[in-house]
Amino acid sequence: MSNRETRTHPAHDPTHPGRRHPAYREVHDAETLRTLAEQEAPLGGWRVQGLDLAPHAEHLSQADVRGLVVLGGEVPEELARSLVARGAVLIPRDPACPVDPFRARLYSPFELYRGLTESGYAATADAHAYTWSRDKRTQHDAYATLLRALHDDAMQDALVEALHGRDVVGVMGGHALTRGSGAYADAAELGHTLAQAGRVVLTGGGPGAMEAANLGALAPSPEALAGALDELSAVPGFTPSIEDWAVLAMQVRDGLGVDHSGIRSIGIPTWFYGHEPPNVFCNGIAKYFSNPLREDILLSQSSGGLVVLPGAAGTVQEIFQASTPLYYADEDEPLPPLVLVGREHWTRTLPVWPALQALGADRPLGDALHLVDRPEEAAEIVLGRLHAS
Repeated sequence: MSNRETRTHPAHDPTHPGRRHPAYREVHDAETLRTLAEQEAPLGGWRVQGLDLAPHAEHLSQADVRGLVVLGGEVPEELARSLVARGAVLIPRDPACPVDPFRARLYSPFELYRGLTESGYAATADAHAYTWSRDKRTQHDAYATLLRALHDDAMQDALVEALHGRDVVGVMGGHALTRGSGAYADAAELGHTLAQAGRVVLTGGGPGAMEAANLGALAPSPEALAGALDELSAVPGFTPSIEDWAVLAMQVRDGLGVDHSGIRSIGIPTWFYGHEPPNVFCNGIAKYFSNPLREDILLSQSSGGLVVLPGAAGTVQEIFQASTPLYYADEDEPLPPLVLVGREHWTRTLPVWPALQALGADRPLGDALHLVDRPEEAAEIVLGRLHAS
């Protein structure tokens, strides 16, 4: 489900007589579905995702639906029997699955944390999704595996669509960074600087450095950010209480006065790490069941550069995962900067920098690598205002 184009141009339209082999196309909104249902052309090659087919039952009952695929949504029983009998494929939702695997949009924090204040974190959609994904009955169940894969593919589609045409900077860092610390404030100021310069800040969507960068990006002004940092310090981390950590964050987010007309901050967490709750300081959340897919899309979408704050094993993995395509890049291919923040951390605590230098010797990767002491230096490099090594 990777092509989100829905315009009916002859070059792409599967109903056009000039096409012998229809392209696979997706429908995610009611208006496009209405137009599609009312046309007289065959519907083979179309995928209808997460929509209510009831208002279009009359037209769909008469259309040529061979090769039509209906993913989830609401399908009246009589129409469902008719569609299947005439060659359509229907993949219904599983009532046991706590998320909609066919959704065509990113999550909001309010969706994932619904029920938090009334019943605690264990009652939220986020917690239910993790529990379902780890249930032994679903671990090796073919249908549950299919639903997880469909969900993650839909997430990828929604994320790519949201970021299309945007200059995106990834910010990586450890989840253990606590609110109220100087390093947390520095990460937040980094996110704010990047967003104010027109960049979309992309993070792993969890606590710590990730939360700080998303918060900074979402904050509309330095004053608003300073106030948010002060309030959040009352609950430094998500342990021992996710509820206290998340409820306070929701209150702080409400007080930011966020403009929802644009995208400044997106988080990409995963249910693989069930102990890490998603942070709420995002315009959208692309949450995945598959951690490898989540990491790959996070890094590949950071087209404007990657800033890596101090972290541990997960952050180290992301550094080398990000450096691999840069290592194999063509000589004349422009490469986004990969900036590591914290000389002491990356040269002595976790000596990743020497290995990166060895990999980058006499290759384009070497010119993309930067090591700095402060997050503000990293922002200057990513924004093209400073050249350093």
